[in-house]
Amino acid sequence: MAAVKSLLTGNPAIAAEEPGTEAGLALRAFHYMTLMREVEDRIERKLYRQGKILGGVYVGRGQEAICIGAGLAVEPEDVLFPSHRDLGLYFIRGIHPRQVFAQYMGRVGGITRGKDGNMHMGDLSLHIVAIISAMAASVPVAAGAAMALRYKGSRNVALCFFGDGATSRGDWHEGLNLAAVQKAPVVYICNNNQYAYSTPLSKQMRCENVADRAPGYGIPGHIVDGNDVLAVNATVKRAIEHARAGLGPSLIECKSFRMTGHSAHDAASYVPEHLWAEWAQKDPILRLRSRILAEGWAEEQDLDRITGQIRSEVEEAVEWAENSPYPDPSEVLNNVYEQSIEGK
Repeated sequence: MAAVKSLLTGNPAIAAEEPGTEAGLALRAFHYMTLMREVEDRIERKLYRQGKILGGVYVGRGQEAICIGAGLAVEPEDVLFPSHRDLGLYFIRGIHPRQVFAQYMGRVGGITRGKDGNMHMGDLSLHIVAIISAMAASVPVAAGAAMALRYKGSRNVALCFFGDGATSRGDWHEGLNLAAVQKAPVVYICNNNQYAYSTPLSKQMRCENVADRAPGYGIPGHIVDGNDVLAVNATVKRAIEHARAGLGPSLIECKSFRMTGHSAHDAASYVPEHLWAEWAQKDPILRLRSRILAEGWAEEQDLDRITGQIRSEVEEAVEWAENSPYPDPSEVLNNVYEQSIEGK
């Protein structure tokens, strides 16, 4: 239970006392997955409904195991290209929930200091590249970043996340082809949640699996249960080792389900009712909790205490964000690219 003790004292987001063990990994994953779920629930189900958030709200409920499993497989200097359902990556890199709430409310305390009101945020000092709305647009950018890492003689890699719908866009195919031809050290991770907004996968492509597209580019394709955080972690680690060895990119398809609408304003009436019940039984957090208890890695009260601590942290973070001021209008052009034209 040493790992549990570490998670309950000090900073649980940094490390457990048994970082190299499966127990330590599972407990860290439980912490981050629970944190991600609690923060996003607060954003979508309360703050958005209260009119405190303007703009879109997109969450990864039911998909937490993908970004957390992958995020715990990388090194701090590896470059991350999150999608709009990968909030957990920010927490793993050290961004505080306060900053995320302030970001969504357009406050100075947010990552973009009030210049955006939702998830379009990044931090290059933490090697997180901001989200591009058209998900596939990040695929060629990630290939370029990976090539730059190699040119600089770095052993680091890039990880690029996107949904199944992105794989139907031209820039996705162009980016994958570029990365494959150049043997760029990048791992492409598909959050296959079965729907591109309201379009089911079966109406997007004839392939049975997204990973079936990998051989067309001469790269490895892997399929993993996207609701099993330990399986995701192991698969991503292998792909990272492949990239670090100079063998080029891999495509990982994580099969999961979006346990909500496309966004907070989407009731998802197009989803057959039986799927909600089926996937609720596969909830990645409940699944990990059961595994931890079955393996004896922690006791029920330990996990309850971790969850309680996270909920208290979320309450404090919301209060902090609401007290964070709006940006001063005089700062509107700060950190914004400008091109001056002589005489204008």
